[in-house]
Amino acid sequence: MSSGVLMATFDIGRESKGISNDKSVAVRLAEVQKSYVCGEVETRVLQGVDLDIERGLVTVVLGPSGSGKTTLLNMIGGIDRPTRGQIFYGNRDISAMSDAQLTDFRRHEVGFVFQFYNLVPTLTSLENVRVATELVKDPMDPLEALRWVQMDDRAGYFPAQLSGGQQQRVSIARALGKKPTLLLCDEPTGALDAETGKAVLKTLIDLNKQLDTTVVIITHNESVARLGHRIARLGSGVIRSSGVNRKRVGVDEINW
Repeated sequence: MSSGVLMATFDIGRESKGISNDKSVAVRLAEVQKSYVCGEVETRVLQGVDLDIERGLVTVVLGPSGSGKTTLLNMIGGIDRPTRGQIFYGNRDISAMSDAQLTDFRRHEVGFVFQFYNLVPTLTSLENVRVATELVKDPMDPLEALRWVQMDDRAGYFPAQLSGGQQQRVSIARALGKKPTLLLCDEPTGALDAETGKAVLKTLIDLNKQLDTTVVIITHNESVARLGHRIARLGSGVIRSSGVNRKRVGVDEINW
């Protein structure tokens, strides 16, 4: 699908770029590039990404497999560093941080939700959440985090005793328990069926509404993109279109 079709489908308004002190912007990427070198071969994954992620909103980054979505998310979350360009979290340039500063940033500011849950199989749901909350200074009570995702009644269950959707909700509780200001979700419904996937998405949307958490969801599913306040389409390592989704729908309205 071309960016023009995407614009028609989601009615996205374009915006101008440029570094500023706009307090409504949680994260700003400016000309972000990322290359990987293997021997004499250089692979350019991100080729100059400009993107604003607004505070307190749900931003969906939409793109096909291989477009650079996960690499982009890793840049935003401080898991990896850009080859060129800058990434600002508020007025802090996280692309210039030391390894220790990045560790502190990931620990206290960012919650991660991955496609395949990454729960510790020998720990209960409550213990999986507690492991994360023990890393930060002012965490949410682990049981309260499970209550937010309606999994407190499964606090004593091990991952093998839970369905895929339940495991994903525990992983969301694990991220939520740190009280992150930024929640990054990497294909959070990619391993789930339609009904279960919608339940997980509803959890993320509800957390955004009730806790004002800035949420970024990367996905290849165009139906999921309709849930975002803002949509950015990524293709071949660049943002093809970005802006406000003027036709936002609820979880119950999407077709899988």
